[in-house]
Amino acid sequence: MSEERPAPDPSEEEQARATDADAWATACAEDLDAERARRRAEHGSPPGSAAEELKKLVDTVADKLSGLPSPLLGGLAGPAAQQMVRQVVQQAKAAVEPVIDRNPDVFDHLAAAGSELLAAYRSAVQAQEQRWTSRAADPADDRPDRRDPGEGTGPGERIDLD
Repeated sequence: MSEERPAPDPSEEEQARATDADAWATACAEDLDAERARRRAEHGSPPGSAAEELKKLVDTVADKLSGLPSPLLGGLAGPAAQQMVRQVVQQAKAAVEPVIDRNPDVFDHLAAAGSELLAAYRSAVQAQEQRWTSRAADPADDRPDRRDPGEGTGPGERIDLD
């Protein structure tokens, strides 16, 4: 009574659509990889997370400081001074790297906050520059008794808090 029927073979049209979808996805992935490789070759590798970039900065500064000759202490104390600088740099790296490793998200948030602060500062500066340049064009607006015509009859002057 219970006969098992073999599953119907997918039609040629369904197979062609599946193959086309796979081919399309494959072609898109290849194009995306090629574009990423081209941009990497043109602009260099994209920056990593803020924590990774901070580690690179610490490493670079440590290498530069360790390689600098010590002109302040003269030729006799040079090797000893360089060894002392290397030791201080290694201690600083040892103190900074665990903090970076434990809190990588903090540095991403700090980088984002810094970007937002920079954008706010840029906006404020541009707005102030526009006000300065518009005042220079019309010297009649620089009178001390200047009022905003839209305000009431009070003695004060309207202040923009942009």
